[in-house]
Amino acid sequence: MRLYLVQHGEAVAEATDPDRPLTQRGRDEVHRTAVWLGHCGVQVQRVFHSGKTRARQTAELLASSVCRKTAPQTLNGIRPRDDLPPFLQELSGWDKDTLVVGHLPFLAKVVTRLLCDREQTPWVTFTPGTLVCLERVSENGWTLRWMLPPELAPACPG
Repeated sequence: MRLYLVQHGEAVAEATDPDRPLTQRGRDEVHRTAVWLGHCGVQVQRVFHSGKTRARQTAELLASSVCRKTAPQTLNGIRPRDDLPPFLQELSGWDKDTLVVGHLPFLAKVVTRLLCDREQTPWVTFTPGTLVCLERVSENGWTLRWMLPPELAPACPG
């Protein structure tokens, strides 16, 4: 099973709009990543997001390329300061490739916990729009397959 963890795209400042939708740059970067993922044949069975506008918008853009059969759904417990154990418990029962759009510091803690089984200094650096692909290699073991910050997503035809 592969787990794709994505920090939402660049959002407007809270002072500008408390709902914090994606900026045009954020939409463009996430769209470019979505096109690249589709071009590479990445497909998932489901897409989850935190429910915050910027995460929902990011999930919708990505789902248009990688999960056309089902709409993105809100998943409780993945907001910035949520505790890891409930999410990790739910994740332990997953067997389908899944994309999760969330926030920092939560996503960085998930990656670090899955890769080294403890919380410490984050193992990866997320920036808005960054995607990390992890793969379960055993019941409790995960490996980092690849990571793509938005500035490295190539512009693909289509």
